[in-house]
Amino acid sequence: MSKIGIIGGSGLDDPQILENAEERIVNTPFGEPTSPLTIGVIAGKEVVLIARHGRQHTIPPTHVNNRANIHALKSLQCTHILATTACGSLREEIQRGDLVILDQFIDFTRFRPNTFFDTFPPGAENAKHTPMADPFSGPLRQKLITNARKLGVRLHERGTVITIEGPRFSTRAESFMFRAWGADVINMTIALETMLANEAGIPYAAVAISTDYDCWKIDEESVEWSEILRIFELNVAKVKDLLIRTIQDI
Repeated sequence: MSKIGIIGGSGLDDPQILENAEERIVNTPFGEPTSPLTIGVIAGKEVVLIARHGRQHTIPPTHVNNRANIHALKSLQCTHILATTACGSLREEIQRGDLVILDQFIDFTRFRPNTFFDTFPPGAENAKHTPMADPFSGPLRQKLITNARKLGVRLHERGTVITIEGPRFSTRAESFMFRAWGADVINMTIALETMLANEAGIPYAAVAISTDYDCWKIDEESVEWSEILRIFELNVAKVKDLLIRTIQDI
């Protein structure tokens, strides 16, 4: 029986999207998740929702307790995780409001715990080194792609996200560098969630909403938080529709 965890970004962490919702407080060896977990039903499937930055968006990216969030979903026996996030576009063809089904990440964070394995059991055979060549679940990605096509939304079927520390935005030099590295979009959250979900053995996929052009595009205004929120809110409905359709197929 499938049980889907949803890690919601700004505007997509509303418990009201669930039927028969009930709140659950979960403690983990890594501290408290970033919000109480809300358990309910979407399209006949059991779903567990976490607000990534807290329900009032009070938790900056560096301080999101990714380990507690992923551990909590695993402890509630979630079989899959879907995540949503805002992102900045590093490519001309990825326009504001486009959806990107991520397939690779580059981790450019510096200060965040990024593994459950702070120590290894004695013996080299017990070392925990998780493969990460293809970090996003292929089957989950394909379900998102198929349903996005059915909805007729502007879609990019793959994309490399670079996750930066934040909360500041990039300098222009950094933005040009990230483009040269092959990143397609930029955000402050996804890489850590993805690697921890892989360590936990839970298939994970993320849909990113392009909200801005970071600051590499010199004929555009540099990214501003107010503009990110405006574009994200304009596109929340179609992402909710995509999640609901995809959950039906899991």
